Amino acid sequence: MVVYQDVHVMIWIGFGFLMTFLKKYSQSAVGLTFLIGAILVQVALICDGVMNMQLGHKAYLSLESLLSADVAVATPLISMGAVLGKVTYMQLVFMGIVELIMFTINKYVGEELFMAVDAGDSMFVHVFGAYFGLAVSFVFGLKEKPKEHDLEGSNYQSDVFAMIGTVFLWLFWPSFNSAALTGDDQQRAIINTLLSISASCVITFAVSALVSKDNKFNMVHVQNSTLAGGVAIGTAAGMMCQPVGALIIGAISGVISVLGYKYLTVIMKIIMQ
Repeated sequence: MVVYQDVHVMIWIGFGFLMTFLKKYSQSAVGLTFLIGAILVQVALICDGVMNMQLGHKAYLSLESLLSADVAVATPLISMGAVLGKVTYMQLVFMGIVELIMFTINKYVGEELFMAVDAGDSMFVHVFGAYFGLAVSFVFGLKEKPKEHDLEGSNYQSDVFAMIGTVFLWLFWPSFNSAALTGDDQQRAIINTLLSISASCVITFAVSALVSKDNKFNMVHVQNSTLAGGVAIGTAAGMMCQPVGALIIGAISGVISVLGYKYLTVIMKIIMQ
């Protein structure tokens, strides 16, 4: 019950306030997260029930199924960050429903056919959601060349609210990665995740100051790259990584994330032009 509530808070408060990074769409981000999450959690329950029936099981409603639905809803909310400000709420609902169907199929193929282990759903949720959002954003951006827009930026207020989302996600990420596990595996996942996400947080601040002007922290890096360790360790969270292994994974993910925001984003804009 406690783990379920932790994930519940992550989805609506963590992702909701993290999406306020755009100064023009801060209110829309929180409101849309609330609406889209409430709609899609029901869709996720249906998709999960259909998959269970296809596997010859009964589709029970339980805390486990509610937890799985919450985790599934994180996928379209991740994709939402790539198209925020470019789509209407009805388009977001449609995108979310289609994505949850594809998410369910992808997870079935990964777990049942390829026998993939993904305790923290880093592959099935975070990677899938990121690439799905990138693909949708690419389609919406085909009509004209990408260009800088004053609505893309942030301000002091939006950065503060986005940090609320970051802190909530950072605090509850060990629960997210360990929710599907039990016993020693669950405890191991909590420890590994805490070490990894702590390492990525510290490294993010260090690398951000190193690559930023006047050695100041960049809020974009802090809002996102501090969470990289939780995503990176997710798949192997329940495995015998050893403390030093978890720290190394978190540190490397923090470095890659900051450098990606700093340099890869610029390269992608040049390529798209």
